[in-house]
Amino acid sequence: MSQDILVVDDEVGIRELLSEILRDEGYRVRLAADAIEARQERRETRPDLVLLDIWMPGTDGITLLKEWGSAGMLTMPVVMMSGHGTVETAVEATRLGAFDFLQKPIALPRLLDTVERGLAKGKADFQPGLSFVHLGKSAMMLDMRKRLDLLANRAAPILFVGESGAGAELAALYLHRPNAPWVAPLDIGWLAENPFTVLTEAQDGTLFLNDIAKLDKASQKGLTQLVGKLDRHNVRLLAASSKSPADLLKLELFDAETLARLTQIVMPVPALRDHLEDIPDIATVILMQLIEAKEVPFRTWSAGALNALRALTWPGNLPALANAVRTLALSSFDVEIGVEEVNRIAAQFTQTEKSQAIPLEFDLPLREARDLFEQAYFAHHIRAESGNMTRVAERVGLERTHLYRKLKQLGMRTSGKDE
Repeated sequence: MSQDILVVDDEVGIRELLSEILRDEGYRVRLAADAIEARQERRETRPDLVLLDIWMPGTDGITLLKEWGSAGMLTMPVVMMSGHGTVETAVEATRLGAFDFLQKPIALPRLLDTVERGLAKGKADFQPGLSFVHLGKSAMMLDMRKRLDLLANRAAPILFVGESGAGAELAALYLHRPNAPWVAPLDIGWLAENPFTVLTEAQDGTLFLNDIAKLDKASQKGLTQLVGKLDRHNVRLLAASSKSPADLLKLELFDAETLARLTQIVMPVPALRDHLEDIPDIATVILMQLIEAKEVPFRTWSAGALNALRALTWPGNLPALANAVRTLALSSFDVEIGVEEVNRIAAQFTQTEKSQAIPLEFDLPLREARDLFEQAYFAHHIRAESGNMTRVAERVGLERTHLYRKLKQLGMRTSGKDE
């Protein structure tokens, strides 16, 4: 099967020349004169490779590359082209995810070799899945990304604390150095039997351990021994826990010495319900990747459907959202998924949420216990009114300005809207 190449260049002569050369080599070629046409072509289908000019009127190639990357659409190799390129430009393009850089005028052997290598790499690397940058652009997630950037070159172990499925492993992968070993064992029995068994495999790379809160005492002892050998093998340990360090100690689930070694740096990972404003972007990326992997037919979202998704709490976090998107894409009759379709499957999520009683923490001070109740109370009404803060204010009997002030006091973020 011939492969699809998208050529994006504002110079018609270059577009036609590249098209003729590539078609003679047996490739299918589509053409775009600017970023507007390139966006449209990319929305319609995923090319196997893109040749993208840097200097174009309107939106330049670097900006378009950034757009595709942040939207989860950079799932194919992109080769940047320029007649005025510099080393700095090439480095920047590569950092943003470009596969290679071609200087105009492009020598034919160099063009064909780059295209062949890019197509081979794209075929091997195409594995749909979320990355940390896909988890949203809310203030909360941008703040977390900045903090992760500060920690990128630190060698100390990091403990990510958050609910299952919230994205701890994606945050860890964000810190992982490209082209270095990534070891994330599903079975942790080896920690008790031979804690050093992964060091050779993870040499000069990253070791990720998921939910250490589930480790038994023997595995914890092995983990303590392992931590002492990490520096010798230049292995960075990143771990996740569904319980906070304080809870692990309070419930006597973890050895204090081991926990101290793991909590040199602690990074909270917010649950989806803590940044609901990011749900539409995440759902859009998930749907697009399922389509490109040919797991579901082509579908789009209506604005109402995305708002309906945002109104749910997603107690299962990212896996639950991904399953919902897959279900909607496979079971919707129309190309555009509407709000009625989301409401049709929403009961399984809202029912899960309603069946969970608000936990009563009698050992907490009165003020903290009251805050927990009020957070659950307001979250319930915000969901019930699909984020419409005018109606929420009416339902709870507060003026809207007082409602916003109260939510701020409780540390609750809202992407709500007014009528």
